[in-house]
Amino acid sequence: MLINRILHLEDDASDALLIRRTLERAGINVNVTVAMDAREFHAALSGGGHDLILSDNCVPGFGSLEALREARSRHPDIPFVCVSGIWDEKAVDELMAQGATHCVLKSRPVQLVAVVRQALACQQARRETARLVGMQKASALLVSAVQALSHARDFDTIRRIVRHAARELTGADGATLVLREGDHCHYVDEDAISPLWKGKRFPLSACISGWAMIHRQSVAIADIYADPRIPADAYRPTFVKSLLMVPVRSDDPIGAIGNYWASPHHAEPREIELLEALANTTAVALENVRIYAELEQRVQERTRQLEAANRELETFSFSVSHDLRSPLHSIGAYAEFLEETAPPPTDAERREYLMHIRQQTVRMGRMIEDFLRLAQLTRADLKPEPVDLVQIATELVPQLEASSAGRQVEFIHPPALPALGDPRLLQAALQNLLSNAWKYTGRRKGGARVELGRLVAESGPAVFFVRDNGAGFDPRYLDKLFTPFQRLHSAGEFPGSGVGLATVQRIIHKHGGRIWAEGKPEEGATFYFTLVPEPAA
Repeated sequence: MLINRILHLEDDASDALLIRRTLERAGINVNVTVAMDAREFHAALSGGGHDLILSDNCVPGFGSLEALREARSRHPDIPFVCVSGIWDEKAVDELMAQGATHCVLKSRPVQLVAVVRQALACQQARRETARLVGMQKASALLVSAVQALSHARDFDTIRRIVRHAARELTGADGATLVLREGDHCHYVDEDAISPLWKGKRFPLSACISGWAMIHRQSVAIADIYADPRIPADAYRPTFVKSLLMVPVRSDDPIGAIGNYWASPHHAEPREIELLEALANTTAVALENVRIYAELEQRVQERTRQLEAANRELETFSFSVSHDLRSPLHSIGAYAEFLEETAPPPTDAERREYLMHIRQQTVRMGRMIEDFLRLAQLTRADLKPEPVDLVQIATELVPQLEASSAGRQVEFIHPPALPALGDPRLLQAALQNLLSNAWKYTGRRKGGARVELGRLVAESGPAVFFVRDNGAGFDPRYLDKLFTPFQRLHSAGEFPGSGVGLATVQRIIHKHGGRIWAEGKPEEGATFYFTLVPEPAA
């Protein structure tokens, strides 16, 4: 049932009661606030929310003309009806010229009822028209915001759209965008007539945005200081008197959008629906940004992988055209010697040529096996589990010692080196690192030393290392160290295909870690590696 709120300036309580009962007998539902002097009239006008103002012609020290001027300056759209016991034509003309809706005598109740009913009907029609126009504008604004959010590709864009649209949709004096961060609410942005809480964080249990997220429902509060859910101390420095808070994504809230008013405001269902529609669209936009970022990251990662694969393919092509051709040329040359030498070669020469052919054939076969092994690592599935790097290494050492018979190599290691990784792949990595260390200490007459260990650090991922005191390398060529088929020493000095360290790097990268090296010529080399991703800076 519609209740008409009337402000009545009247210093005679009996007349005020008579007029209210006259209106009620005529079937007009009213809630009358009586102001008996200028001070009470000022206070009532400040509170707002009236549908009609009735004014006696002569309140001591404050006439209807003064009341009319003040009412028009504050609320120009509210009908103003002058009600008095006596009128003179000049006073009526002046009041009507200043914007009064009507002037009527107290002694004519039938006319008073008709005037009040007409004024209230006009006011209701005007407000309904304004409401419909406002709904049309709000709907257009919501459509525009939805379209803009659908194209948003980063959080800053969403933030700018939402803070503006949230305030404009309801004509609020302020709006905030809040995101949930664990057990806290982060007020990430705002658009308001004066500062609120931008950048601040509060526990979910200590703010109304947290309440909306915890209970997964919207909340409208006309008087914030009368609601126990409001932390009054946080609001006293602000302009806020009323608010509306809606969760972003009602089934599993990730944030909230708030509207605030500087004067008492009862949020209408339409306002709640508009803000909830914006919040739901915001949730979709935030999810789209997350998915877009993931896809972008995947594209970048795939691009890096393709670039690395292309570089390796170029290197492989060069190796095929150079490294594999080298043993083929040797095989062909020695075969020609057998075929073309005149007089025919001796048995000793024949055996020497055949020996070279077999050696080059074996060399080429090993190179092809290394190429295939490196390619297979790309397709291998990672199956991590707890491992002991020392145990893996000590199982490899007998093979290394057997391949370097007659040499004494001291292998230093701690009792254990626990790690998490794929045992098969880590065995291949250690096989290459340790065999490199064994090989490059081969020129030492005595005191060859290989060490497996771990650096001591207070934070960050574990850093393991393999160190030797062998031939080392020139730091100027460090960038080539892990490039497939690139060698820092000649094949005649230290045989090999140049695939081992590239294999190690690929294994470490599959684990999410990284590998690097330090060394100097004739002072040995140290290879460091981690097996987990390092925290972002």
